[in-house]
Order: sequence, then structure tokens, then C-alpha cells
Amino acid sequence: MATVYGAGASSMLVVRPRLPKTISCSGGSALPYLPPRSSIPSFSTSFKQYTESNSRFSSLRIRASSSEETSSSVEVEAVFEDLKAKWDALENKSTVLLYGGGALVAVWLSSVVVGAINSVPLLPKIMELVGLGYTGWFVYRYLLFKSSRKELATDIESLKKKIAGTE
Repeated sequence: MATVYGAGASSMLVVRPRLPKTISCSGGSALPYLPPRSSIPSFSTSFKQYTESNSRFSSLRIRASSSEETSSSVEVEAVFEDLKAKWDALENKSTVLLYGGGALVAVWLSSVVVGAINSVPLLPKIMELVGLGYTGWFVYRYLLFKSSRKELATDIESLKKKIAGTE
């Protein structure tokens, strides 16, 4: 037989079988009582019996829905329309496709190289140490002091201008 605790609407349902705590042995020691598996009620059976016996839960129907379904579909449509307008406005579509394909090949190739490096037994740990060392140097060189942070910001701005071609 099972005992059900927490029958309130906002409380948690806990099902605990009523079992004796220990069994005495001939040697005087106490062993925990483990009943046969068939005599322990499963949670789903106990919960089903509880909900059928309680009239509050018999008429309760739960339906999962999202109020954001319509807004998210509108946002997705807007994004696709924006992308289509930008694609139509491009003059050199072939170069964009060429650069995109080159980027995909570069990502695939770097994945292959990293996988090969990762398969060498000691090399991944050495690469981690190199990465940690470079990160420590970068923090010390550019992020620790105010003047070096300003220098990093000016370097980034000049790089942006070079990339954009406004310099």
C-alpha cells in the first residue's frame, strides 16, 4: 500500500510505500527490508489511482500552447523578406557565392586539421598550454591597464577602417 503526501494544488506529489524499516537477523544485526519487486507499486499506477479517486483532478485537462507562435512566424517571415531584398540588391551574386563556398571549405578544412591534431596523444594538452599562455599574455598586454586598453581600442578601430576601406 502507498501513502500519498502533498495533495494541494501547488504542492508536489510524493508516493512512498509503507515498508518496515529493518528486519532482525539471527546474528543480532538489522538488515534493511527489501520487498519483492512485484509488491512495490509503480509511480504511474499509484498516481493514476490517486487521480481517479480525487474528483478535483478528474475534470482537469492540460493543453500546452504558446502565445508566441504567431509573433515568431511573423518575425521569421520578416527576416526572409529582408534577406530576399538584400539578395536582390546585390550586384555580384557570383562573388558572394564564391566567398560563401570558400568560407564553408575553410571551416571544413579547419575541422579536419583540428581532428587530426586532437588524435595525436600529447599534442592537445600542449596546444591547451599554448592557448592558456597566449590568453594570459593578451590579458596582461592589453586588458590589465587602462592605457593598454585604449591602445587596443585604437588598434581595433584602425583595423575596422582598413577592412571597410575608409582609411
